[in-house]
Amino acid sequence: MSERNFIACDLGAESGRVILGNLSGGKLTYEEIHRFPTGASRIGGSLRWNMLRIFEELKKGLRKVADTGKPLASVSVDSWGVDYVLFNAKQPMLMIPHHYRDSRTDKVYDAAIEKAGDEKIFSETGLQFMSINTLFQLVSELEENPELLEIADNFLNIADYVNYLFSGAVKEEQSNASTTQIYNPVTRDWSKELINVFGFPEKIFPEIVPSGTVIGKLLPEIQDETKLPEIDVVATCSHDTGAAVAAVPAEGEDWAYLSSGTWSLIGVELPSPLINADVRAHNFTNEGGFGGTTRFLKNIVGLWLLQESRRAWINDGNELDYATIMTMAEESEPFRSLIDPRDPRFVAPPNMPEAIASYCRESGQVAPETPGQIARCVLESLALLYHGTLGEIEKLTGRTINRLHIVGGGSQGKLLNQLAANATGRTVIAGPVEATAIGNILIQAIALGDLDSLGALRDVVKASFPIEKYEPLEQAKWQEAIERFENLKITQ
Repeated sequence: MSERNFIACDLGAESGRVILGNLSGGKLTYEEIHRFPTGASRIGGSLRWNMLRIFEELKKGLRKVADTGKPLASVSVDSWGVDYVLFNAKQPMLMIPHHYRDSRTDKVYDAAIEKAGDEKIFSETGLQFMSINTLFQLVSELEENPELLEIADNFLNIADYVNYLFSGAVKEEQSNASTTQIYNPVTRDWSKELINVFGFPEKIFPEIVPSGTVIGKLLPEIQDETKLPEIDVVATCSHDTGAAVAAVPAEGEDWAYLSSGTWSLIGVELPSPLINADVRAHNFTNEGGFGGTTRFLKNIVGLWLLQESRRAWINDGNELDYATIMTMAEESEPFRSLIDPRDPRFVAPPNMPEAIASYCRESGQVAPETPGQIARCVLESLALLYHGTLGEIEKLTGRTINRLHIVGGGSQGKLLNQLAANATGRTVIAGPVEATAIGNILIQAIALGDLDSLGALRDVVKASFPIEKYEPLEQAKWQEAIERFENLKITQ
């Protein structure tokens, strides 16, 4: 295999990175070239993404890549799903894009479901019901800003929008489209039924392309600004979880994945969508994966609970880093207090530690007081939630899950990895950490002919990156904790 270099632009809810990957001799190496915060801004009573700043930071990263002098093959962008940008031929951005945690969808969510019917929406999309989904954002747009939809030529989700800015090609990649709840995973196209029910203008829905599609060349103006050559722009898996799952170093069918970060996305890889009443009742989702696969998963709260707790501690003058927090959690008493991370109070509380403490008091438990106790409570509760979710997956799919692959930033947390093994009673395999960027890079390699399949991609991952295994411990104690978790009740 000849040497090739690929650029992955990986946008996350907290930070964005430009990463340069080198594929040579069947192995991948990479280096982070540029990192920057992506955090949202509050303006006019709403929560928005500063897309212009994000775009400028990405170009800054591309200039740094050009400065390396290395020969380059292509570039691709991945990001979180659901959020979008509206634009037309004259205006590259018609509004500052909303953040998925903006409250605007709260006002339309229930009425929108009632209008179309939850059975109809689910049968059309197979997607988990969440108020953050693009469907409900567009319903809100139609009610509050119909004039924007009238003058818009297109909408694109975030990563595909940046790929458009790089290439001029208006293409929505399949994995990203599948997060919108306006995409039909059976026909692999937009749901005309839902577009008609809600009265969305058909003109704004762009062509959907398969994961791993070369959509064009880097525009001359981007070449001039960044000093990059006319390289290919590839729509890999534009949705970051799709890219991460492609990079899971797994084989066979007895495994599940957990993409661990701000969110916990836990599921299995299926050959086709699984859409039925039981799946709808358990609120699972069918999202697009590389090679026409389906990511059958549930999107549940993840390290957001810890991230927001840390933010509150820092605001109080307690400058704790994550390493210190993990040490404090490890030293804290096990099973002192538990929470149900799915409780609505944890979605966007003004003070996460107080929200956690109030839940514990209201459920008849002793409230955690120190950062270590709060962190231990969060991690044990997440691990117990993983246990329950894996049980649901086995029931719905008929599969037996023996291994849980944890990828993403959360896979660095040795304590949470061990707690997950203990709670689930399954072997946990942690790594690679940068699964999203790795998947992005190696799907580019497939698109350009350097690799020939998803299996070959995973072989490169296995050959290139170490993994850590965690076996279940203290099963009797954890069985007691499982029963306690399942019986949590708010009494006030």
